[in-house]
Amino acid sequence: MRKKIVAGNWKMNMTFEEGQTLTSEILNMMKDEHSGDAIAVLNPPFPHIFPVKKLIGEAKAVFIGAQNCSDKEAGAFTGEVSTKILASFGVQYVIIGHSERREYFQESNEMLAAKVKLALVNGLTPIFCCGESLEIRTAGTHEATVTTQLTEGLFDLSPADFSKIVIAYEPIWAIGTGKTASSEEAQDMHAALRSHVASKYGKDIADGTSILYGGSCNPKNAQELFAKPDVDGGLIGGASLKSRDFVDIIKSF
Repeated sequence: MRKKIVAGNWKMNMTFEEGQTLTSEILNMMKDEHSGDAIAVLNPPFPHIFPVKKLIGEAKAVFIGAQNCSDKEAGAFTGEVSTKILASFGVQYVIIGHSERREYFQESNEMLAAKVKLALVNGLTPIFCCGESLEIRTAGTHEATVTTQLTEGLFDLSPADFSKIVIAYEPIWAIGTGKTASSEEAQDMHAALRSHVASKYGKDIADGTSILYGGSCNPKNAQELFAKPDVDGGLIGGASLKSRDFVDIIKSF
């Protein structure tokens, strides 16, 4: 059975104190209210990783992730953080290829492929993001665009390595805009992504790959989205900064 995952992307938010408070609230709510099999992954900014990881401790169903990693193993790359360093702090997941990284930092599929391979070498689970702009969606080339991102970013992996990947579909036009892809639109794209994976790696691996929805998911629409057969959770932005909203999304399965 595919993992049900709700990953919170804090982006560049939260002071130290705010992050500690948010994490503590999420952990307490999860302990008191969560009885399902969905897991939560907290992805704070780099300075938060160690203190958040300490708070999580041995908590069930809550894991620590990073928002990004370097495509280099080590060396003179000021400001970068390698997957080896992340692993040494107990990081379990890492977001790779978020639309903001692609747009603002011009990260190419080739670079993202290198990040994915280094993450796997160091035992991290990549949450590989793919998605399209409003212009591409309007032109009707969204499926080709997103499947190309998968092909160029992931399809050099062996079947064993690919089976460790989590995919997050981001309709860029629905991030931070208040717009949301309908549950049918989300399902259609998720099904297309799963079919594309199957074309390369076979049905069993495709059926075992978790595909998250990453476009303005919130407590009001999460249940409808997660009810779709190919939507296995969410990559949550703004709502992950509010403990009540984030836990309610997790409970939407």
